[in-house]
Amino acid sequence: MDDTAPTSTFAVFAPQPFPTVTEGDNLAEMIHTAAGGVWINGDIVVVASKVVSIAEKRHVDLAGVTVTEEARHIAGQTGKPPALVQLILDESRSHYLATQRGPIIATHHRGFQLTSAGVDRAGEGGAWLLPADPDASARTIRDDLLALTGTRVAVVIADSDGRPDRRGATVLSLGAAGIAPLRVTTHTEPDGRSKRQEETFTDLIAAAAGIVLGQRGRGAPVVVLRGIAYRDSDEGVASMLHQPADGTR
Repeated sequence: MDDTAPTSTFAVFAPQPFPTVTEGDNLAEMIHTAAGGVWINGDIVVVASKVVSIAEKRHVDLAGVTVTEEARHIAGQTGKPPALVQLILDESRSHYLATQRGPIIATHHRGFQLTSAGVDRAGEGGAWLLPADPDASARTIRDDLLALTGTRVAVVIADSDGRPDRRGATVLSLGAAGIAPLRVTTHTEPDGRSKRQEETFTDLIAAAAGIVLGQRGRGAPVVVLRGIAYRDSDEGVASMLHQPADGTR
């Protein structure tokens, strides 16, 4: 599809029922089975980052985290467990508190600015980290789906996230394959000047899917968007970040 073509309407659906994802699972096989094997070239598969992290075994036992004084101080301000705060610090290159009691806004080592560096608590004693390389995760799922179905689809890895300027959570993209992360348009101003506009297109895709994905597990882990025009690309979400991965992780 061409991202310059207009999209006037599209369909969104969640493959159901979707099984519980466990460590080491093949997500593409699970997605294909849940979708009933019905695919159309150009479908966009949006996958919640949490299930990607589970499949990729990104669990951390908080008992094994060494806590610093800085983490203890921030834990006292925010009410978060010190080991969880330490993990957030370990996963980020910089951080600040949006208010005196949080949330912690952190720039992840991969260049994302996220609440808590994307660290998701897992019960009382554990946490899930983001996928190690979300763009690579998206490419793997895309390639596996192509091998299974013979159909060209795009894949976006999405994560729910709070914003520092407002309450509540939204959904944004962390990884992408088969779809350009930016949609670029140009138009002519009344004075004849040409204006170039860039949209964070995979974020728009993630937000549209987020209505069905839901928040905090109250939704589906995978959503399919059908009928959206886009440009095929493996540039990945990393290509539109102001701060690329720093190589620490």
